[in-house]
Amino acid sequence: MRAETEMLNRILQIAKTIQVEAVAMSGSRTNSKALKDEFQDYDVVYIVNDLDNLTSDLSWLNQFGKRIIEQEVALDHRRLYLMLFEDGNRIDLTLCPKDHIQEWIDSEAGVTVLEDEKGLFESYPPSPKRFWIHPAIETDFKKACNEFWWVSAYVVKGICRKQVIYATDHLYGICQQELLKILAWLVASDRGAVDIGKNYKYLFHYLPAEKENKFSNLLDFSSLDKITHSLFSTMQLFHQEAQSLAQKLGFDYDKEVAEKMIEYAEERVKKFGNN
Repeated sequence: MRAETEMLNRILQIAKTIQVEAVAMSGSRTNSKALKDEFQDYDVVYIVNDLDNLTSDLSWLNQFGKRIIEQEVALDHRRLYLMLFEDGNRIDLTLCPKDHIQEWIDSEAGVTVLEDEKGLFESYPPSPKRFWIHPAIETDFKKACNEFWWVSAYVVKGICRKQVIYATDHLYGICQQELLKILAWLVASDRGAVDIGKNYKYLFHYLPAEKENKFSNLLDFSSLDKITHSLFSTMQLFHQEAQSLAQKLGFDYDKEVAEKMIEYAEERVKKFGNN
């Protein structure tokens, strides 16, 4: 695997070859707290004058090395090229017109400018706090609670219909994301704004190991029975943590709705879940 110094040199050399205006990097390689390992991507942006010209013939991408697989993604005014190389390195390369630097800045965290002779980035100071969580406000807390209990009914429906993918998608993709949000707000209620990382990857650095274990135990979706167990455990944990947050911050929490939804889930699963 090519070392970081070699990869960064290659990135800057190719930038000169194709005459880009500026180069910057974001993501975990700009974060001193991030885990350093071979799976870290190089999240790079080339600020360009003529996007159409560069994208009309992409043979210059071959200069980065031989690729196992790649994706091309259109993002508003930008183009993103995701490349996994044979040596295991990965580059997520964005081509961004110089008139749309703010668009890229707003989508990234931890920006480090690598090359900018014309000072293009000076007018667009990056915010390093894209993935920071701030203490909750009551309207957001109530919205999160409502979303959790409302969508839990979809999980119940999926379980009762034996639709494993449907149930799992709603349970992890929505309900457990709202639970993670509550846990993050609990951290912020003690510490103020904190960096929880993309997809909550740093959240459990701030919490006791017991809470990480509890959440990890919710993630077995390998059978309908285990999805059912995960749902009820998720509901109980959300109920417990949401009450704790509400008490700390003086928010109203609708215990009646929560308890009725738990009862609803238990009754429906008992009636239909084993048929």
